[in-house]
Amino acid sequence: MPKKSRPSPEPILVDHLVVGAGFAGLAAAIKLQEAGERDFVVIEKDSDVGGTWHINTYPGAECDVPSQLYSYSFALNPDWSKVYSPQQEIWEYTRKVAEDAQVLDRFVFDTAVLDARWDASAQRWQVSTTGGQYAARTIISGSGGLSEPRLPEIDGIDGFQGEIFHSARWNHDVDLAGKRVAVIGTGASAVQLVPELQKIVGHLGHVDVYQRTPNWIIPRNERRFTALEKAAFRRVPGLQRAARAAVYAQLEGRAPAFTRFPQLLQVVERQCRKNIAKAISDPELVAKVTPDYRAGCKRILISNAWYPALAADNVDLVTDPIAKVTGNAVVTADGQEREIDVLVVATGFYVTEPPIAQHITGREGRTLADVWGEAGMAAYKGTTMHGFPNLFQLVGPNTALGHSSMIFIIESQVRYVVEAARAMRREGLGAIEPTAEAQAAWTAEVQERMKPTVWTTGGCASWYLDKFGNNTTLWPGQTFTFRRHLSKFDAEAYDVAALSTPVAEEALA
Repeated sequence: MPKKSRPSPEPILVDHLVVGAGFAGLAAAIKLQEAGERDFVVIEKDSDVGGTWHINTYPGAECDVPSQLYSYSFALNPDWSKVYSPQQEIWEYTRKVAEDAQVLDRFVFDTAVLDARWDASAQRWQVSTTGGQYAARTIISGSGGLSEPRLPEIDGIDGFQGEIFHSARWNHDVDLAGKRVAVIGTGASAVQLVPELQKIVGHLGHVDVYQRTPNWIIPRNERRFTALEKAAFRRVPGLQRAARAAVYAQLEGRAPAFTRFPQLLQVVERQCRKNIAKAISDPELVAKVTPDYRAGCKRILISNAWYPALAADNVDLVTDPIAKVTGNAVVTADGQEREIDVLVVATGFYVTEPPIAQHITGREGRTLADVWGEAGMAAYKGTTMHGFPNLFQLVGPNTALGHSSMIFIIESQVRYVVEAARAMRREGLGAIEPTAEAQAAWTAEVQERMKPTVWTTGGCASWYLDKFGNNTTLWPGQTFTFRRHLSKFDAEAYDVAALSTPVAEEALA
């Protein structure tokens, strides 16, 4: 059985401390074990594996990447129920993968990182957690960019007297039938949950949706897999891998439109306008939901239900800015007060300012948050950071995607991290970190490649951009290019130090 958190008076010595049990942390655990790196512990602040797919349980939660590709290449699943699988099914998949790989005995749940400091003399990270102390040769962070909900700064929101919760922390104990509900935000989560919420509140209830900027939303080409297809995936050698490859090729074919030829995205805009026209006849509402920027500048969403929900009699789309929240209402800048019983916040996450960075202190005594706060997030190959020896960040700066599956990126990074661990063991290295020159060159090249992309030229302000206006979130190229960059551990780009202490020597014995 997986371990529960427990106080520990003495630090637990461990080669690798993996932070987070989502897709990234789980992949790291499995591949470390396969590589013979068996001295590792995975700590997870929540109560089970699955990461965002364990936590996000709001109504309508589903993946917007086809599940044939939104799954591990080393753990294909012939039993997906449909093209875009629901949250519960994806979480159950991660749980089954963890059980089949027999790694759960090294997972410690309900345990969060409080402080991690590099100890140069011991060549280890001294890590304080809510469940005890660790002294780790490496930290492999899979904490994820969608792990910490971002709450809006709205005057009076703390004084709201009704039920209030973030979409990522859904309160299933609240009976929403017949209630007046406000939803702040119209991003990916809201597009999935509002159509369900519209049905749940019923004709006696009402939903107000507060929108700052509309999104481009294309139809969701959804269908269920037949029993025959599932049987064929299970029994015909190579069939499911071929289906996965076809999905990959289809999605990868879209990348040039995002990265080099944004004008091609006019085709997507036409799809979106047809999607609007199919469901909405009111010209005023059509104008409200039609973006004025290039498709792809913000994340393109997929839904067949969003526009019909907005057109429903029990839903209002509000585009006037929110001025304040009172004890029982939302007040907009035009002075209109709309009374509500429940406030749902769907305003995203701390993507460009990951909270875990505040808890990691590097070689020079500065936190990762301090370093990134000066010029924005940066990492060599999106994975390692100068000044932070033996720290690996999965789904790090400029590794997210606007067109394909993050699992492909995660597996690419995990392969690189495992190669680094092997090199450290093989060469007797106690500390590695990318040189300042290597990291600066990589970052400059990524930002140069970002210039012609739709995320830079598309005419919008998105959560992809940091406070400096730089896109430190997305990878500006093909996913196979990223994988090629990380195909081998390039020790020549790193400052390395040999093992220098008995503690470190003992850990490698």
